[in-house]
Amino acid sequence: MGQSRICSLSRDSYEKQQPQGSGRKKLLSSTISPPLEISVTEEQRRLLRCYHNSLEDLGLEILFPDTSDSLVLVGKVPLCFAEREANELRRGRATVTKSIVEEFIREQVELLQTTGGIQGTLPLTVQKVLASQACHGAIKFNDGLSLEESCRLIEALSWCQLPFQCAHGRPSMLPLADMDHLEQEKQVKPNLARLCRMAQAWHLFGKAQGCDTRQRLQESMPPCEPL
Repeated sequence: MGQSRICSLSRDSYEKQQPQGSGRKKLLSSTISPPLEISVTEEQRRLLRCYHNSLEDLGLEILFPDTSDSLVLVGKVPLCFAEREANELRRGRATVTKSIVEEFIREQVELLQTTGGIQGTLPLTVQKVLASQACHGAIKFNDGLSLEESCRLIEALSWCQLPFQCAHGRPSMLPLADMDHLEQEKQVKPNLARLCRMAQAWHLFGKAQGCDTRQRLQESMPPCEPL
């Protein structure tokens, strides 16, 4: 299922060994040759230059040519971006790396402008790419699984934060019920008119009972003596 797949992909997106003394996780990256040319504003370029070391932890290597103040070169991107590109080209589709990298840079610039730093969580752009990979390679309904494979799948789902939905929010689990007997049994529709008459009769019966009860109480009580 997609959710267990994306959990696995998220874990595998980081380098196994953290940089010594950094205490930070680093995303796996892939080299792009030639580097991508990305147009930016002067403010975006300034922020990217100030935080380029932190961006490398996100798998993004940015170069700053002296020939232009409105251009940066991207030499490395997160590995999942390169894998997404390879999948698209294999299906005969157009290249997607540049648009994804532009979205990734916009996301990080907005974070830098609002928070003044790079967050340690998995970036949203990376999550979206992994979600797409997870859905394409996920176990789907009606796929045959052995008992061992089913057990491994349930175990993998137990490690997920949201095991009951796929990477795009669709339900990954549905309750199963045996409804064959419903076709065999004749379903009798309720007689609403009869139910209304019964309810009215009970209502009138309750009023009559109430009147009789009050009358009996009054008859059983002794007369009041004058003071």
